[in-house]
Amino acid sequence: MTPAAGPVYVIAVIKLYLDLPDTPRRATSYDQAVARSFFERGVPLDVVESALLLGSLRRLRRPAGALPLSPVRSLAYFSGVIDEIQRLPLPPAFHAHLRRQAAELLRPVQKSTFSRDR
Repeated sequence: MTPAAGPVYVIAVIKLYLDLPDTPRRATSYDQAVARSFFERGVPLDVVESALLLGSLRRLRRPAGALPLSPVRSLAYFSGVIDEIQRLPLPPAFHAHLRRQAAELLRPVQKSTFSRDR
């Protein structure tokens, strides 16, 4: 990855992150720094996408009756899943499987543009 690709990579990661359910409406400067750290570590974008999808699907597929999880507050929440995928790479077809599962379960989220952060 070339240094010039950094901003494009960060924007792509942030978009993937914000499109998930239970994530904030806007990325923070910390989220952007986390995305830059993924770029600097050389984490491929498809690994980041797989980690975001896998982490979100795991949240949705919790046992019935489990206590609800609080919303995800930071992109850093998915760092452990990225590390897991880098240690034990997913089979090539599994990325496509995650995308199919996400299309069924993680329907695009319409987030309000009104801020309640005040």
